Amino acid sequence: MKAVVYNKYGSPGNIRVEEVDRPVPKNGEVLIQVKAASINAYDWHLLRTKPFFTRFLAGLLKPKNSILGADIAGDVVLIGSGVTRFKQGDEVYGCLESCGKGGLAAGGFAEYVCAKESVLAPKPAALSFEETSALPMAAITALQGLRDKGEL
Repeated sequence: MKAVVYNKYGSPGNIRVEEVDRPVPKNGEVLIQVKAASINAYDWHLLRTKPFFTRFLAGLLKPKNSILGADIAGDVVLIGSGVTRFKQGDEVYGCLESCGKGGLAAGGFAEYVCAKESVLAPKPAALSFEETSALPMAAITALQGLRDKGEL
């Protein structure tokens, strides 16, 4: 499968499209054919590793995970054992940032990605894949601002 990868921190010039192995879902995960992925400040910060302490989680000298992309929307194509909420063909979206793959990059800038069922939600029929892929991280950021900083 094709994926947008980076093997070195720094500028967008370090990003390229490469052929990589298609992931296989583990227990509690589903394999998603990515239809849309959004770009967030999260991805920019990981690429640039600014602030520097990001390297302690993402990989000190080079990225532990070479595919960026936390917010995705797509179709479930394969179910791992233990998955109960989704079936093959379901349209889903979610934020992969908390998928616990070691390091921080989440893998959404690829044709396929595995995700824990707990970080996914059914895609609303009234919204496009592009619209739903832009929701997760932006919505959490807005919630945190209103609730935690705005004390609403």
